[in-house]
Amino acid sequence: MTRTQSHFSPLARLLHWVMAPLIIAMLFIGVGMVSTVSRAHDTLIAIHRPLGIALLLLVVLRASVRVKRGSPPLPRDMPTLQRAAAQASHVVLYALMAAMPLIGWAMLSAAGYPVTLYGPVHLPPIAPHNVELFAALRALHTWLALALFATVLLHLAAALFHGLIRRDGVFGSMARGERG
Repeated sequence: MTRTQSHFSPLARLLHWVMAPLIIAMLFIGVGMVSTVSRAHDTLIAIHRPLGIALLLLVVLRASVRVKRGSPPLPRDMPTLQRAAAQASHVVLYALMAAMPLIGWAMLSAAGYPVTLYGPVHLPPIAPHNVELFAALRALHTWLALALFATVLLHLAAALFHGLIRRDGVFGSMARGERG
């Protein structure tokens, strides 16, 4: 992995900016799903499941791009604690982005529900049909969704901090592909 470039690659930026609104939409769709018993519930489920699988595929691609192409170095004058927090938060963000759809898929498998991508296209179950496992995975999915929401908010706060306060090019390296 090379870390000598001063900005993220066009593919990394594209994946970031495609995934960001999709993840935020998924979080709100998830809240809407569990908060309603109206006709909207079925529509939200029909959107949530295939979008989750699409995000799983995108995060695998995004992680591959990150491993292969690396990321720009953080500013030299950035305090060590902030550097460690930045690196840890990215690991947590990627882990949550991958875990959420996998846990959702396993949860549905444990409940005996198919993961419908479109019409008759279903994914195979990845967990045994088990009510106790379903309950545990549902709780885990909920808690990790809250953790993902908090991590996204922290990520956004850090981006704004770099873009508006430090003005060190970190935000620009993802927003425009340039430092400076």
